[in-house]
Amino acid sequence: MKLSKVFINGILNENPTFRLVLGMCPTLALTTAAINGIGMGLATTFVLVGSNLVICLLKDFIPSKVRIPAYVVIIATFVTIVDMIMQAFVPALYESLGIYIPLIVVNCIILARAESFASKNSVLPSIVDGLGMGAGFTLALLLLGSIREILGAGTWFGMPVAPGFSPAVIMILPPGGFITLGLVLGLLNKLTGKTEQL
Repeated sequence: MKLSKVFINGILNENPTFRLVLGMCPTLALTTAAINGIGMGLATTFVLVGSNLVICLLKDFIPSKVRIPAYVVIIATFVTIVDMIMQAFVPALYESLGIYIPLIVVNCIILARAESFASKNSVLPSIVDGLGMGAGFTLALLLLGSIREILGAGTWFGMPVAPGFSPAVIMILPPGGFITLGLVLGLLNKLTGKTEQL
């Protein structure tokens, strides 16, 4: 198994947001600003890599009847770690992300990778899979957050993008999340459809 292929898979072929359409709750709720997208993406990446590593190492010791509860406990441990780190070192971002940091525990991306990849592969591919899926999720959140922040607030990472630009506030409201996600998914499907036909 090529590690580069495993990594690229998480960014392109099985991108959690744009291909598998997983983790929609934080995707739609937190992408009102680019910094939120990066913060949530990096937190999720940390949990993905850590939980994939531990689950891979313990897969032969976890009885199959309790594997899902065991996975959830492992994932919750890493979420607690990232929650405490963010609260201590980036309190403003921690406040901005709010309840969505603890909710990483039930993010279906992490449980899906634990069940479908980490429990069936060795250490290095499991770590690379976590990094690839995390990178794909982070890039997706950054893209959506950037579009919504630029169009809805007229800023990017808090800095004004163009003098005289009149933002459409709906883009940073809940409907803007659905509109942006739908348009980006449609565009990606159109582009990849053309590529597959060639």
